[in-house]
Amino acid sequence: MQDVSGILKEGFLVKRGHIVHNWKARWFVLLQDKLLYYKLDGGRKEPSPKGRIILDGCTITCPCLEYENRPLVIKLKTKTSTEYFLESCSREERDSWALDITGAIHAGHPVQVQQLHRMKNSFKLPSNISLNHIVDKMHDNSNGIKLIPNMEQGNTYKESFTGSALVDWLISSNFVASRFEAVTLASMLMEENFIKPVGARSTEAMRNGDLAEQFLDDSTALYMFAESYKRKLGSREELHLHILELSGTIVNQGYLVKQGHKRKNWKVRRFVLRADPAFLHYYDPTKEENRPVGGFSLRGCLVSALEDNGVPTGVKGNVQGNLFKIITKNDIHYYIQASSKAERAQWIEAIKRLT
Repeated sequence: MQDVSGILKEGFLVKRGHIVHNWKARWFVLLQDKLLYYKLDGGRKEPSPKGRIILDGCTITCPCLEYENRPLVIKLKTKTSTEYFLESCSREERDSWALDITGAIHAGHPVQVQQLHRMKNSFKLPSNISLNHIVDKMHDNSNGIKLIPNMEQGNTYKESFTGSALVDWLISSNFVASRFEAVTLASMLMEENFIKPVGARSTEAMRNGDLAEQFLDDSTALYMFAESYKRKLGSREELHLHILELSGTIVNQGYLVKQGHKRKNWKVRRFVLRADPAFLHYYDPTKEENRPVGGFSLRGCLVSALEDNGVPTGVKGNVQGNLFKIITKNDIHYYIQASSKAERAQWIEAIKRLT
């Protein structure tokens, strides 16, 4: 079995394939000089790694904005110019992975790590305000940001706005207290694919700027609402089906392994726990569309840990352990596997508070 002593971090990420550019969930293990990734066999990590990324000479891009429908991607480029695209389950997890990978790459050169720490901790969005709420306010006909035609190098961009106009609007709408905070918040909106750069100046800044310079507080830098947000607004079916259960505040999210109901196979899913109303949804992280593949109300649910000695009744496959079970009020049983006992306890406690 592969020697993985000196583990700095481990967990699920979704990796883009090299030959066929599909996305698959893999278990990643960060060591001081390399990043290993493993396939799952049923519900258990295979003993030998599927591949490895040598970190010596690597460059990291975070956020990587090359995939419009995947805003949580990190890009690693090795010194042999091989590119790896790795997607996390949340902004916080993405930044945590980027921080730890950067630390491993620049071991002995702490300046870059300290810079990433400062960016990560520079501004926190208040817990009672979501990026969706901000974008909805931006669309308000009376008090939203003004969308006007802007020209750059002979091209006209209809319904666009400048970087400085967005900064001004965020401050005047009391979402932030300073221009520095406004730039950080605007960068979040761009990273999460709510807005996109248009025109040469803002596009070049996004591609070539460092973490502090990807969004420009500038009257010549142009931006528009991203197409994915427009599609979300225009999807009447999704709006009708999910508007209530997806409107709650996100309490917890992360990658977990779930047993299927029919085939009893185990697959990695991105779980999102919401309150008011209390729902648990799960998504297929290999797909681009941000639509749940399943979910249920937590009202009347029972949740409990399962013993790790042996395979519990109802569980199939070669499972790793750290299992827990949720029984809905309709007596549907969900078997879920966390990556550690601590993570299992965290999920169980968070779910119990909402049942």
